[in-house]
Amino acid sequence: MSLRENKIYLYLAIIALISWWLVKLTGLDEIYHGQVPAHSPDYFSRGYTKWEMNEFGILKNKLLADEMIHYSDDGTTHMVNPIMFFHNEKTPPWVIKSAIGILSGDGKDLLLNGKVAIDREKAKGVTPLTINTSVLKVNPETSYAETNEWAELISPPNKTTGIGMKMTFAQPIHLQLLANVKGTYETK
Repeated sequence: MSLRENKIYLYLAIIALISWWLVKLTGLDEIYHGQVPAHSPDYFSRGYTKWEMNEFGILKNKLLADEMIHYSDDGTTHMVNPIMFFHNEKTPPWVIKSAIGILSGDGKDLLLNGKVAIDREKAKGVTPLTINTSVLKVNPETSYAETNEWAELISPPNKTTGIGMKMTFAQPIHLQLLANVKGTYETK
């Protein structure tokens, strides 16, 4: 092939070199190769739901949130308005609500902040119970929760308050207030 027949290839090569030189000159290639900020989200969801089953395939717990953002650097999952359900076979589920929550990277610790409310509805042989507190650390794997903050237990018409609480949601259910326990109880 002669030079005349290859002119088109020569022109394309020159245009490619000029384009490459202009990109280098303007610095556009550096914009796309910038660093990702250290604590940046890698995915998110609106209307988040997570189920966990026991070894028999029965629902053990469920986690819902209005919004969820996952961060790749530490693996944490930040949630808005999380609601956690702990299911038992013979009683209504325990329902934990808070304003915000952070699930650890390994999924073993859920830190709930803001106003935290724990509820269990009335059922046959079960009295209703509401617990109000803040800064609650929940371990979904073991159905355990604790706080060092003030806690209020309301089982109408009785009311008990204290500082610090430990609670197990699975059978056998265990609830312990740690300090400054005070209560008002209705007598028959």
